[in-house]
Amino acid sequence: MDGTLPPAGARVVVLGCGTSYYMAQAFAAARQLAGRGETDAVVASERAGVRSYDVAVAISRSGTTTEVLRALETLPSGTRIVSITAVPDSPIVNAAAESVVLEFADERSVVQTRFATSVLALLRAHLGHDVSAIALDAERALSAPLPFDPADFQQFVFLGHGWAAALANEAALKLREAAGAWTESYPAMEYRHGPISVAGPGSAVWTFGKVDASLLADIRETGATLVEGRFDAMAELVVAQRVAVALAEARGLDPDRPRHLARSVVLP
Repeated sequence: MDGTLPPAGARVVVLGCGTSYYMAQAFAAARQLAGRGETDAVVASERAGVRSYDVAVAISRSGTTTEVLRALETLPSGTRIVSITAVPDSPIVNAAAESVVLEFADERSVVQTRFATSVLALLRAHLGHDVSAIALDAERALSAPLPFDPADFQQFVFLGHGWAAALANEAALKLREAAGAWTESYPAMEYRHGPISVAGPGSAVWTFGKVDASLLADIRETGATLVEGRFDAMAELVVAQRVAVALAEARGLDPDRPRHLARSVVLP
């Protein structure tokens, strides 16, 4: 597997849409922090062909996302393309020089959960993170009590630092998709630069990873409910996924089939 994923020192772009883009963001930040080389995360609809890269990693659960396939076509000749998908023999596999196919991580739900965390576990293991310890955290996250009753809140804010900022984005997306919730997400220290002004008793503010103690104090002063993440940020995302399901069910919604969404965005 390490022979397929980008080697240390390679200049890398990671492409995706929606949840896959947030996993790309997390990997790009973690790879640079690990000193493995320059790494950009690009939302596929904005294209990637402006700069040159040694390797492009394209993430798509279905392997059929049109924006990702079109972005790959814009890459300079000579860029090695690696795809990560859940579906063998999909268009993205055919477009790539090499592929990692995580068939076990496919899911019937429109909303991504298992594929996202499986992709990130793969990429973090590639960077040398201790995924066995993360798995233990995830087991606890599956059975731990929810940090609050989501039906008690009108606004949900997720904050993260470093690569965990991308998982704050993903947590917000899960509540937005599955439960139609008012959600926001920010790099943690950005929260004081405007967004904190709307925090109050109806807000739940949830941190992923280590966050500055003075920021936590400022959040408490707003009257918002502060949730300090207890687990590795990836396992904390599992708790947020559970909260999204609980809120959807409280609102009488189907968390697996949100309105206006499809399993894959395929354009004409």
